[in-house]
Amino acid sequence: MLRWVLFIIVYTLIAIYGFQAIKSVTKSSWVYYLFFGIAIIIAGNFLFQFLASSEGRVLSPEKSYAFGFLLAFMSFGLVIIPILLGEDIIRFILGLYDKLVTTKESFYIPSRRKFISQVALGLAAIPFTSLLYGMYRGKYRFRVLNYTLHFEDLPEAFDGYRITQISDIHSGSFDNKEKIEYGVNLIKEQKSDVILFTGDMVNNKSSEMKDWKDLFGTLKAKDGVFSVLGNHDYGDYVDWPSSDAKAQNLADLVELQKEMGYDVLLNESRFIEKNGQRIAIVGVENWGAGGFKKAGDLKKAAAGIKKDDFKILMSHDPSHWEMEVIKDSYHYHLTLSGHTHGMQFGIEIPGWIKWSPVKWRYKYWAGIYKEMGQYINVNRGFGYLGYPGRVGIWPEITVIELKKETKQA
Repeated sequence: MLRWVLFIIVYTLIAIYGFQAIKSVTKSSWVYYLFFGIAIIIAGNFLFQFLASSEGRVLSPEKSYAFGFLLAFMSFGLVIIPILLGEDIIRFILGLYDKLVTTKESFYIPSRRKFISQVALGLAAIPFTSLLYGMYRGKYRFRVLNYTLHFEDLPEAFDGYRITQISDIHSGSFDNKEKIEYGVNLIKEQKSDVILFTGDMVNNKSSEMKDWKDLFGTLKAKDGVFSVLGNHDYGDYVDWPSSDAKAQNLADLVELQKEMGYDVLLNESRFIEKNGQRIAIVGVENWGAGGFKKAGDLKKAAAGIKKDDFKILMSHDPSHWEMEVIKDSYHYHLTLSGHTHGMQFGIEIPGWIKWSPVKWRYKYWAGIYKEMGQYINVNRGFGYLGYPGRVGIWPEITVIELKKETKQA
């Protein structure tokens, strides 16, 4: 109960300061009514959605949008507050100075300056409109990222081999079939030799994928489509009537993927052979640092492959690579992960800046990294979760070309 009281107090403070800024800029009463009307609707919808019963910890689409609009409105107010609060402190000091130093009989605080409020509103509009854009268009702003990686021990038959990686579909969040079809068609256009999906097909339940099964089942590649499980695929974030029901949900999801033509690797490996040479595709179940499920078994997955085989590992959580994989004696040439989503928020300007708050949680959070002669690509995700949008960190389709590097004499 206390958290809701604190929320109402903070939200009211944000609304008051937002109104003060608007009042300093315009005298139109309809603007005041519009502002308070929007503030009340956003807060009311948020309280209605979050005080209602919930199946689990993962937000439903309705709750996600309620959270998204609240986040946008509060970002607006949180930019305004420090600016106007700073002005209030200066106004108070000036009023106190006039009272103590000059001969004025009454204590008078100068009025707000219109220019300060205009600056505050202008700056506040940046995160506000960005978050709304992220909800309306950013979450479907699919982009293809191409990388070329060189390996001395890559079998010659696989020189120029193309891999398409997708991750974190989160089908339970989708709300626009046309946009998702566009993203799927973009994957097809890459015409890679193999497609690798690195987990989190759903938010909670296998049933979330049923409406999208046929669409994602159209993804085909010459050497197949392989997948692994992510932390959300196990149904750990929703209540189940029994452990058997939870286990059945996971079994249903695995079977559904098989019906789509995906080869689900549950701590297993497969070989792709070409001209008498081969590479190993190794897939582990989810393994994540901290409180995340640790079902991944690297040793079990690698049973049947040789130490000198060229290996591509699919592991949903990049913390697995950091904590276990790069130290493993088997030397996994390339690991493909997802999970972080790049927090769906950040700033990326190639060659200039790459930043997201998620960097404080994950050392390897987006893109290609190299440690100890091994590579990892952390895919930013195809879908979205929680906040129903993306700002600066766009949905990603990764295409990696493997190249044979000639040893230097």
